[in-house]
Amino acid sequence: MKLSDLKPAPGSNKPRKRVGRGPGGTDKTAGRGHKGQKSRSGAGKGQFFEGGRSTLISRLPKRGFNNVGITFEVVNLSQLDALSGESFDRAGLEAAGLVRRKDRPVKLLARGSVSRAVTLHVDAASESAIKAVEAAGGKVVLAEPKPPHSVEKKPR
Repeated sequence: MKLSDLKPAPGSNKPRKRVGRGPGGTDKTAGRGHKGQKSRSGAGKGQFFEGGRSTLISRLPKRGFNNVGITFEVVNLSQLDALSGESFDRAGLEAAGLVRRKDRPVKLLARGSVSRAVTLHVDAASESAIKAVEAAGGKVVLAEPKPPHSVEKKPR
């Protein structure tokens, strides 16, 4: 027996049903009946549809805190102490693997300590982190905050 001799068991492979392709049982309405939501393409009510009442997620009580503010990429002082170099900007922090998400601003936090003078260019920093870097003889340069973009009104 060879690989080319293998065949499926008789009756196990059926041709697919080609609906809506002329007379023969599943033509015209293609087995969907006449009109109505379930006869249309893309029909269905969705996985979580509950007959028109409020969905379960909207009926359950909401608890906790939902942060709608800015999510930062966090860099700690102890992580900086492990790196070699004197000046770090976003590109340097990304190359070192401390910053991964390019769509988030970078914030310096004071966890750990820094033992040498370093210059940092970050978007935000905690006051204690700035004091710790300056105490070691370094400098923290904060980026200018971007002004919120305003919607221009069209002349009427």
